[in-house]
Amino acid sequence: MDQPQAVTSVEESPYQERRSRFIKYTIAMVIRVICIILAVAVPVSWVTFVFVAGAVFLPYFAVVIANAQGPSTSSKRVPVPEAPTLSISADAFRTKDPTDNGK
Repeated sequence: MDQPQAVTSVEESPYQERRSRFIKYTIAMVIRVICIILAVAVPVSWVTFVFVAGAVFLPYFAVVIANAQGPSTSSKRVPVPEAPTLSISADAFRTKDPTDNGK
């Protein structure tokens, strides 16, 4: 029989995981656009070829980096759960006796 999953060991939500991948991919594509602009703006030299290579190969690496799942997500320190403490006085459970004429 499988062990029940503890709430403290649950991975990040699908929304957070998608958002993280989206941010990584967006950053890579912004760098790619910058490479394209610089490849056109810089006079032809060896630096131009570096920018062209960045613009050509960056989409592949952006997808690989965005979809990479490493130990960084599962190595987060899991907080130790603590049981809440609650004290209730006995007066909270006493009911008024209707024959008690205000005492």
